Amino acid sequence: MKTIRSLLLGLILFASIIPLNAYYVTYKEQYYRLYHLHYIQYPDDSMENIYWLEKAVKADFANPLYALALIENETQWEKYRYLFNTHINLKLIEQYLFLGNKWNKRKAYFYNAPWKEQNLESLETAETCYRTALYYWNEAETWAEKARANRFRFINLQKVQFWEDEILRMETGDLDYGRTINRELELLQQVRERFRAMDENTY
Repeated sequence: MKTIRSLLLGLILFASIIPLNAYYVTYKEQYYRLYHLHYIQYPDDSMENIYWLEKAVKADFANPLYALALIENETQWEKYRYLFNTHINLKLIEQYLFLGNKWNKRKAYFYNAPWKEQNLESLETAETCYRTALYYWNEAETWAEKARANRFRFINLQKVQFWEDEILRMETGDLDYGRTINRELELLQQVRERFRAMDENTY
């Protein structure tokens, strides 16, 4: 029995001296790694992603040694930061659009009249999400413009090539969240007006 106790005590003491690999999440790259897509995107999933991405927006960059691309000089480092900020803002737009779509009512059916106020509140939440997405679109455009400067034209950061592709799609107009968001806001307003027009005789 004494031998077992001694062995257990020895194991506990040994386990206490093993270093753990925990670290504080501090930098943009670390927060970005916590962002992930789900097979089915529930509102809580979108809100979790928004939390990590907004933390990433506010955080500092890690040392270039720990960047998500190979950085060999100051110019590459500058372009990397512009690309990263553009990408983060685009991901935030996607998440706010996912979230807004959960509350957006695409049609105002006559049989929804008894829940008119609840539907109007839901549309208000969706509008807030879309307007926040529009803010991030403006931010993304600002960073993308910096990344498109002529001095960066022949600098290719291979590990983040898809970030470069996003910038190109924005430049050509293939990726235009501003157009998408404004269209959603217009449709939302039309549905809101139909709900507001409902009265006790609607249903």
